[in-house]
Amino acid sequence: MKPEIDKILETTAMQMMMQIAPQLPPGYTQNSTGLLTMLLNFCAQEYENGAEMRASENRELRNLLAELEASVEDVRLRVKLGAVMGERDASLKISDLNYSNAELKKLLIDVQTYLETRSDDQAKLARREIWAVLKGSAKQRLLKLPGM
Repeated sequence: MKPEIDKILETTAMQMMMQIAPQLPPGYTQNSTGLLTMLLNFCAQEYENGAEMRASENRELRNLLAELEASVEDVRLRVKLGAVMGERDASLKISDLNYSNAELKKLLIDVQTYLETRSDDQAKLARREIWAVLKGSAKQRLLKLPGM
């Protein structure tokens, strides 16, 4: 048997909640143990889904930025957008995926800021697309409390 990290974290959290926390005096230490238990469960979820979620989000952001390029007339911004088109994540390490994600979101902020200066239908549609992607991203990143 080869235990996976998410299962180790979940088991540790369960042991803390069911065996250790009840033995502690009520108050700060017991409450802190409950909080640590919840954090361990979140870590288990991130271990299982973190890389896939980030890689998927980065792909979606790159696709969105590629679509938005047609809505951008600013030459410097179009050059930045063009540079992103052929990029890929350096690896599936969380730190590399997070770095790419931060850079993509910085560029998305630049595009959205630019689009906010316009009131034409194309800009309005582009802004709605941005918000739809951001909403989907937030939903995908939600962590679930144990038992839910």
